[in-house]
Amino acid sequence: MPKVNGIVETALHVANVGQSREFYQSLFGFDDMAGTDRFCALHAGPKQVLLLFRKGGSTEPIAVPGGLIPPHDGAGRMHVGFAISENEYDGWLERLTNHGIAIESEVKWPLGGRSIYFRDPDQHLLELITPGVWIAY
Repeated sequence: MPKVNGIVETALHVANVGQSREFYQSLFGFDDMAGTDRFCALHAGPKQVLLLFRKGGSTEPIAVPGGLIPPHDGAGRMHVGFAISENEYDGWLERLTNHGIAIESEVKWPLGGRSIYFRDPDQHLLELITPGVWIAY
């Protein structure tokens, strides 16, 4: 069977691409790789891309120089978990507080990892995850 090497892109659908781009760049320092008023692509870590699409902005096929991107869209509050190291956990708590972001929950997991849960401007649930949450991480 052919093997999958990981997840390259994660997409969230947002009301305002510019506002969301600013949130993710300001909080996480993600570099802007590409974008328009319809979407933006942010470098979210080694070999990882966070795509922010304007809600309803991708419901028709999109022609690109090398082919065609099929239509897609999303609604509702989604979830994305970002990997952090255990020794930066407290620093992230402080950074979120300094950015005026409410921490919705913290969890200590049976395998020893910890999570911090909070929301982005579109109420998507974001999680900062230390190793020891999953067998795979």
